[in-house]
Amino acid sequence: MKNMFVYLSLVFLFSCNSEDPIIYQWRGEGRKGIFPDNNLLTGWPTNGPDELWSINGIGNGHGSPTFNDDRFFITGEKDSMAVLQCYNFDGTKQWESVLGPEWMKSYPGSRSAPTIAGKLLYTVTGMGDIFCVNTHNGKVIWSKDFDNDSIGVPTMHGFTEAPVVTGNKVFWVPGGKNKNVLALNRFTGEIIWSSEGMGERSGYNQGNLIVLPERSIFVTFSAYHLMGFDTENGDLLWYHEQDNLTPEERILGMGDTHSNCIIYENGSLYYQAGDGNCGVKLDLSPDGTNITEIWRNRWFDGFMGGIIKLGDYIYGSSATKPELRVINAVSGEPADSLRIGQGALIAADNLLYYYSQAGILYLISSGNGHPEVISSFRITRGELQHFAHPVINSGILYQRHGDVLMAFNIKSC
Repeated sequence: MKNMFVYLSLVFLFSCNSEDPIIYQWRGEGRKGIFPDNNLLTGWPTNGPDELWSINGIGNGHGSPTFNDDRFFITGEKDSMAVLQCYNFDGTKQWESVLGPEWMKSYPGSRSAPTIAGKLLYTVTGMGDIFCVNTHNGKVIWSKDFDNDSIGVPTMHGFTEAPVVTGNKVFWVPGGKNKNVLALNRFTGEIIWSSEGMGERSGYNQGNLIVLPERSIFVTFSAYHLMGFDTENGDLLWYHEQDNLTPEERILGMGDTHSNCIIYENGSLYYQAGDGNCGVKLDLSPDGTNITEIWRNRWFDGFMGGIIKLGDYIYGSSATKPELRVINAVSGEPADSLRIGQGALIAADNLLYYYSQAGILYLISSGNGHPEVISSFRITRGELQHFAHPVINSGILYQRHGDVLMAFNIKSC
């Protein structure tokens, strides 16, 4: 019976590896936060768009749902345990899987959005453990334990990693002195390579993938450096130091929070690290082995909530003022601001969707660098912090607040 189980497992893994699957991930294609939906409402009623349904009891947390072609997956915390749940598009639960202990300290609850590659799903708990799960039934294929397997370094607010997948690899950033960044075989969990990186703890970053003709690069933040790794062999190709603090000032919780994913477009990297260098543009050499700083601007100072690049402008929340800020991507100069609080930002159909930390969902015109509020309404369901990023799928706007997920119809017809 045991040999039969091994045989069937190998058959399953081989079938998953037989083709290059579509990757469904946090903030969509390229992790740019721009969703492909169009023909969306250009204005909302006073009380917001029609609510199609809501799900109560998904568990405490801040992670957004991830959608594939016919279902969505979301993490939560229930009774101090990390749970992964699968739902149909109408909000009907298909299965729930208990993964292990979840983060219960500062801002308790799940943090991460799952990543889906074919029949397999990857997620990291706030405790730093990584899991590979069968999307059909929620069975755990393999897992790696942060404490026992990686010699990682704890963070102050829990791990927020949304795993990056490419080919046969999934990347994991436990932040240990020796095993700082790892590439795991995504079918078996075995280590393909590990890197010492800069020897720093994780920087709460979601990571991203840059695909060039000569190589692919895994990009992520540790506590005080943006780093680029060759995905094939783990070579650290380059790094960009966050030099706002001296080495002596770099203690846990000081200058080490870099939650915003980098954006890569036309040979340039853009990032917003309010707990570091703030707004930065880097040019990447054609072979991916070198970076050149083009500009930096400390006014563009958000460290969470995501950034959106539309044309020549980048939009993102401020950390020091309750506002949405806009910076010129070419010059690095401030363009405009909108006083609507700090929040999380996505885009679709050339419109901006902003979920403020006061619990208000805004529909905003991008305005070619000069945004204006079109409509807004308050989220009244759920409890605790309003941190979860909105998601748009097939003309439906999904918003999480704590243990509640809501679905709003924003299709114009």
